[in-house]
Amino acid sequence: MERWQGRVALVTGASAGIGAGICRTLVKHGMVVVGCARSAHRIEALAQEDDVKSAPGKLHAIKCDLTKESEIQHMFEEIREKFGRIDVCINNAGFSYSCPLLTGEMSQWREMLEVNILALCMCTREAVKLMQENDIDDGQIIQISSIGGHRLVPASMAAFNFYCGTKFMVQTLTEGLRRELRSLKSHIRVTAVGPGMVKTEFAKRAFGEEAARKFSEDYPPINTALQPEDIANAVTYVLSTPPHVDVNDIIIRPVEGEF
Repeated sequence: MERWQGRVALVTGASAGIGAGICRTLVKHGMVVVGCARSAHRIEALAQEDDVKSAPGKLHAIKCDLTKESEIQHMFEEIREKFGRIDVCINNAGFSYSCPLLTGEMSQWREMLEVNILALCMCTREAVKLMQENDIDDGQIIQISSIGGHRLVPASMAAFNFYCGTKFMVQTLTEGLRRELRSLKSHIRVTAVGPGMVKTEFAKRAFGEEAARKFSEDYPPINTALQPEDIANAVTYVLSTPPHVDVNDIIIRPVEGEF
């Protein structure tokens, strides 16, 4: 990780869960981390935690609603003005509603597409553009996908079928991006990281607090799920590989449970 010290990483969805875990880890490795989320105050609070504040790197918060193109554009303008570059872009932001294919609402599907797909594509495009402006040829794009991008959830979890559809698309977009970069003779690397069940606010966001609690009781494997730090460690593994190594895809699942 030494070659990344002092270099700039963008992490979307950085206010909690996997995103917050990635921010903590990269700052400890000496990176300048820009975390974005609608709840920027949570990232600011994270930056004041003792282990983050005393780390060799630095965490900066930017408020950004990823469903709004103008806010994404403004975020990259701010990054360009304050830091002048991006070396690593980690598209972590993503979520699901409880919306089965037969009863889901169009507004929920649309918002999931805006965050899980369109924002990911726009942040990737703008990050690569900024890398190219600075002749950064060893940059890294990391898309936080899901095990749901490789296989459908069990039938009992049909509420997440549309979410899985977005993550299958992330897998396709990741490979498409790699091919476009290679056609330009670029050495910017592209990786998809697909976590299985992770202890985050994901279920609470999808179901609501009470229903999420019941989900935890009805689906015991959630109690032995992965931790955000486990995914952050996968990110540091990707970054720590030599420049000639392109880690294409990582799937991480808890030992217990099928998902």
